[in-house]
Amino acid sequence: MRFNSLLAAENLSIFDPVSPPGESIRSLAFFVFAVTGVIFLIVEGILLYSVYRFRHGAPKQGSEPPQVYGSKPIEIAWTAVPALIVFVLILIIARTIWEVRVDPHNPPKDSKPLRVTVIGHQWWWEYVYESYDGKKLGFKTANELHIPAGNLKIDSERRPVYLTLQSADVCHSFWVPRLAGKMDLIPGRTNELWFETGKTGLYLGQCAEFCGAQHAKMLLRVYVDTPDVFDKWVKNQQQKAVDDPAVVKGKKAFLARSCVNCHRVYGTGAEGTYAPDLTHLMSRDTLASGIITNTREHLRQWIADPQKDKPGCLMPAFGLSESELDLVVDYLATLR
Repeated sequence: MRFNSLLAAENLSIFDPVSPPGESIRSLAFFVFAVTGVIFLIVEGILLYSVYRFRHGAPKQGSEPPQVYGSKPIEIAWTAVPALIVFVLILIIARTIWEVRVDPHNPPKDSKPLRVTVIGHQWWWEYVYESYDGKKLGFKTANELHIPAGNLKIDSERRPVYLTLQSADVCHSFWVPRLAGKMDLIPGRTNELWFETGKTGLYLGQCAEFCGAQHAKMLLRVYVDTPDVFDKWVKNQQQKAVDDPAVVKGKKAFLARSCVNCHRVYGTGAEGTYAPDLTHLMSRDTLASGIITNTREHLRQWIADPQKDKPGCLMPAFGLSESELDLVVDYLATLR
């Protein structure tokens, strides 16, 4: 399964939000559509009336219709009305910006905030889980963001998510339409984004800032879990990689390659930070930032030749023999 079919499986409409920021953006969109729609109808109505009223063409040669100059009521009307419309739009937009840019340092009282640092890379997402409900988490994952669902009506059961957005290379943009608006990740600058939802499920998104050849294949997957499921997922992510005796040769083959210079497997000699953390690789549904389903067959194909699925990506093909490839895949398949 490739990325087109993965995206087609999920609703990406901003008009079906599941979080407060998304609802604020939808309300603003409807309001702007309504205002511009009324203006369109008035202008087109006048135009159509004029076409019909004066359909017989220009007057006879040498004559002119009555001319009107310096009409104060008309001057006042077409100056005051647009100014009033712009003023109202400014107020509505300012209110919406205030609603979607909540101060991350002041979460709702008694709530259980989740704080995650999002780092955009060419072309994948790194997630550093900082804290949850005031407790330090301290683990990393890649491409699939897990968050807990909360009850938005009861402060003690709310679970707002605060994202700190950074870039490791070029400009990127984090956008999950049903959860929040777009927010850029800019080198040398830290931006912030927040959302929360009470509806579990998978929400898809996309890097919305052109960031290079594989921009279109830098997908976003946000899993909203029940609190219990999220707690179990967090505990698993905090564990070291399982040391399976059955794949000792595969582990040695992996650690002997230059993979360890870029990838990290917690609890082993692989401590790279340049590429996705592989400690719990097989707990993810997809590979290569959401473009390939995570199966043994696809994992083998990806390791054999990453450029086939993602031309220009920074992971090279290492030219492993069939037996070496099998050993490495055997080991990676145990990382759950």
